[in-house]
Amino acid sequence: MEYWVAQIQPGKVLYEIEGVSEELAREAFALAAAKLPLATAFVKRTVM
Repeated sequence: MEYWVAQIQPGKVLYEIEGVSEELAREAFALAAAKLPLATAFVKRTVM
């Protein structure tokens, strides 16, 4: 197999992370997003 394909619906959460600072998480996601052929956004969960 040379490559694989996955359909991703708009609004779907691709990655969740915990246990690291928000700054480190943003840096990690920026690196990951640069390798993806689609637009991404960092979403932060807030607890009220």
